[in-house]
Amino acid sequence: MNNLYILAAAGDDGAEGEIITSQNSEGKTEESTIQDASNSGTAKEVAPRRQPALFSYLPLIVIVIVMYMLLFRGPKKKQQQHQKMVQSLRRNDRVRTIGGILGTVIDVKDDEIMLKVDESNNTKIKVTAGAISKVLSGEVN
Repeated sequence: MNNLYILAAAGDDGAEGEIITSQNSEGKTEESTIQDASNSGTAKEVAPRRQPALFSYLPLIVIVIVMYMLLFRGPKKKQQQHQKMVQSLRRNDRVRTIGGILGTVIDVKDDEIMLKVDESNNTKIKVTAGAISKVLSGEVN
C-alpha cells in the first residue's frame, strides 16, 4: 500500500502561494506551491475606506439637535411670548385666567394684576401675572 501524507498550512497571512509538502510511503518528500485563485491575475485587494468619525456620529448629532428643539426651545419660546403678552397688558383689557375667570384689567403692578370680574357688585380680585391665559380684548365674541 502506498500511503500519501500531506502536510499543509492554512491561514490568511497574505502570502502569494502556499507550500505543500507531501511524503509518500517510500520516504520521498516532494514540495509544491499552489496559488490562491482569488489572488491570481491583476486583481489587487483594496482595503475598505474608513469613513471620518463625523459621519458615524452624524445620526446621534441630529437626534440631539431635534431633542433640543423639542424639549428646550419650544417651551422657552412660549414662555417669552407669554411674558411679552403680560407686559403689554393695559387698563380695560379683557382677559381670561388659567382658571377660566373672565375679567377686565384695572391695575397692573410688578407681578400682580387687579381684575374686575363683576360689574354689578364691583368685585375685584388680584392674580399673579402667570395666571393670565389669554387677552380677549382684540377678539370678537
